[in-house]
Amino acid sequence: MTSPTPPAEPAYADRTYRSSAGIAGGALLLALCLWLGIDAVFQGHGNAPWLALAVLLCVVPLIVAFSLRPAVFASADRLLVRNPFRTITLPWSAVADVRAGYSSEVYAHSGRKYQMWAIPVSLRGRKRAARQQARAAALGDRRGASVSADVTDDKARLAAADQSIRDLRDLAEQGASRESAQGTVSVRWAYEVIAPAVAGALVFAVLLAIG
Repeated sequence: MTSPTPPAEPAYADRTYRSSAGIAGGALLLALCLWLGIDAVFQGHGNAPWLALAVLLCVVPLIVAFSLRPAVFASADRLLVRNPFRTITLPWSAVADVRAGYSSEVYAHSGRKYQMWAIPVSLRGRKRAARQQARAAALGDRRGASVSADVTDDKARLAAADQSIRDLRDLAEQGASRESAQGTVSVRWAYEVIAPAVAGALVFAVLLAIG
């Protein structure tokens, strides 16, 4: 007689968190910047085309960095935070806490704090969620035990950022002791963003200086 096999450990699919409003605003701003810049390149006179190219070289990476680049990737073993100028990788064992005050932040056991640009905190969304929870509580008081689960489920009425933070906190607690989730925090600077932005600013300054 064979003994029953133990249940397999649940698998967690990678989760991605991004700001849809930030992406939409960045795409619109990027399109506007390219339209104006390309027009100046082809229609400008004197140093204007070169100045426009320098501005594009500086501004386009910054727009991408602050709108399209930010993202948070969470797997069963680690949290990867991609901010405008840095990428931070935190194994779950290195995560002390995940919080959302005026901004979303992850705290490492070393005491370091890292913001998560991809999960913006909306005070208006929190107020809306609080009103929904208050209405659900009032409805539950009137109906008593007969109130349905979808009305009393406060998790479904959390603000978007707070819901994301709760999910990340749960993943951190579940993965902290996993052998594959051990390690230290690593930080990588986004030189692919910084270098062209700095180069564009320097070229623009030189062009202005030489007239």
